[in-house]
Amino acid sequence: MKQNKKMTLLPATACFIAGLFFLNAPSHAQPEEIEYAYPDISVWTTKKDKNGKLKNPLVKLAEPLFKQAGIPWHPQDYPAKRMFANLRNGTSKFSMLVNAHAVLKGCCLVSKTPVARVEIRVFHKKGVPVITSKEDLKGKNVITIRGYSYAGTLKYIENKQNKITNYPAPNHTAAFEMFANGRADYIIDYAFPAAEVLADAAIEDITFDSLKKTNVYLILHKDYPDAVNVMQRLEEIVQTINKDEFLQSPPTH
Repeated sequence: MKQNKKMTLLPATACFIAGLFFLNAPSHAQPEEIEYAYPDISVWTTKKDKNGKLKNPLVKLAEPLFKQAGIPWHPQDYPAKRMFANLRNGTSKFSMLVNAHAVLKGCCLVSKTPVARVEIRVFHKKGVPVITSKEDLKGKNVITIRGYSYAGTLKYIENKQNKITNYPAPNHTAAFEMFANGRADYIIDYAFPAAEVLADAAIEDITFDSLKKTNVYLILHKDYPDAVNVMQRLEEIVQTINKDEFLQSPPTH
């Protein structure tokens, strides 16, 4: 009789333990909210919204990206140095940036394929020698815009051995005003914002050469839960989005 009693107790005990496990097991967790950090200066636009925020088209692109991924998110702009610091320490876990491999490879995953491409142009008057590489800038005078590294080109410009006279401008509009007033022979600017400025205030006989084209990649911090699979999913989704709706090409001449 004792043996039979034990046999009836064991299944009951097992069910009790299983029930406790079920009650204490975590439910299907909501994905962790992602902060999309982006710089407070833009390689895309000079236009601002009613709150004074730049109308970054990549922020608009992020809306369908995260919606399809089922991930809650919010955007936040930062000065460039703080943005990179936040991405390195994980305060911000996502971005879309150029030159990401070199700057963030230790802390973040970088997408295998680019999301977009930006072009750095050198503007000048017709008849002035063309500039198609940073080496062509030796001995020249140029206008640059504060806050941009121009994918490493600024270091070359600031190297005294290259004898380049640099006139930093506070913004895109001021740069082209300085150029129109004859301050320097060349302006270095990104294609999209430059096109916006020139559409509002054309400059006679201005033309440009392409200095560099650089890719934009998805960035995801390695500490984000299941980061490898999440990055793979984001890459798959972004390939299905019609990016032309968000990133219209600037004029090519």
